[in-house]
Amino acid sequence: MAHDAMERQIPYEDFLLALLKQELMQRDANQIASRTKQAKFPTIKTMDQYDFSVMPALNKPKVLQLSRCEYIEKAENVIFIGNSGTGKTHLSISLGMEACRHGYTVQFWTAAKLCNELMEAQSEKRLLQLEKQWLKVDLAILDEVGFVPLSKSGAELLFQFCAARYEKGSMILTSNLDFANWTQVFKDEQMTAALVDRLTHRAHIFAMNGDSYRFKQSLKQS
Repeated sequence: MAHDAMERQIPYEDFLLALLKQELMQRDANQIASRTKQAKFPTIKTMDQYDFSVMPALNKPKVLQLSRCEYIEKAENVIFIGNSGTGKTHLSISLGMEACRHGYTVQFWTAAKLCNELMEAQSEKRLLQLEKQWLKVDLAILDEVGFVPLSKSGAELLFQFCAARYEKGSMILTSNLDFANWTQVFKDEQMTAALVDRLTHRAHIFAMNGDSYRFKQSLKQS
């Protein structure tokens, strides 16, 4: 190692410093890869892959600002609401990826999958154990709220999940339903009102209505 440094006429201290920097960069890359794997994203999406020109009404500077992850430090939520195909899941995964890069732990679920996990945990009497796990996660991403009808018990458990994270940890939610129609998911008007009140308190809300982003992307590619 020292011989290599002498051959290239690099001061030995500089050579060691460069080697240490390389090792730290590799360690960081490994940790990011590990956090990304643990997040269980359904696919990998990045912010620079999202074509903001297709969704001109979306507040691009505000979305990009969220990439700095300051909202996670403040335990704030991010909510994307709009019709199908507008890129809500893409942006939620992209922000999740940025969180992994910034050193935060992330967990991704669809609302239907999480409900199934919660009901399974309840029947096996390990709901408390699961609750401790989800409270440890810095950022919980809940995708497709409202896409699949939930059972009454499933809806109640999902409410419990969201309520438990209130002001303790950030969430990103995507939904194809306006808040007024969330009673279709949570069945109970009072419970829905209480949940929306908690979720929207100190939240960044983005309306993503318009033509399908996926459809426009397909047209561009063809």
